[in-house]
Amino acid sequence: MSEPSPPIKVHILGKEYPVSCPADEQHELLIAARYLDEKMREIRDNGRIIGTERIAVMAALNITHELLQERQRRLV
Repeated sequence: MSEPSPPIKVHILGKEYPVSCPADEQHELLIAARYLDEKMREIRDNGRIIGTERIAVMAALNITHELLQERQRRLV
């Protein structure tokens, strides 16, 4: 059995979060964290939503909407 990789540090809205993932998925994790950070910054900078938790929920909803639209597009 292989040794688990040490947690990788991702930065979202200026905060650092250690996240465990397999070594071969770390690049994708960093890309996902960067995308989430960008979406959260867009929402925060818009100025209508206050609070990190609310910003995170809105970002999650927006990203989920994008995913569902892409899935629907692929079915057509």
